Amino acid sequence: MSDSVDVVLRTIREGLFLVIILSAPPLLASLVLGLVIGIFQAATQIQDQTLSFVPKLLIVILVLVAVGPILGAQLLRFTHVIMGSMSGMR
Repeated sequence: MSDSVDVVLRTIREGLFLVIILSAPPLLASLVLGLVIGIFQAATQIQDQTLSFVPKLLIVILVLVAVGPILGAQLLRFTHVIMGSMSGMR
């Protein structure tokens, strides 16, 4: 019983860590671009909402296209490990 509980807890911990890893690149890119745009808007006193939304949307899409295969491979590896460990459990 203790073995299966340890496996489940380890799997949950690894899954949560994977969520952080997978979400970090687009979130960090959006954060940096939002900061740059915020500084630009403060300096020029332009307060248009679409000025910050559209570039952040585009940078998130570009980051996901660029690192998507790497992130997808990590997710696929994790899924294979989960499926493999589920076959060993009763």
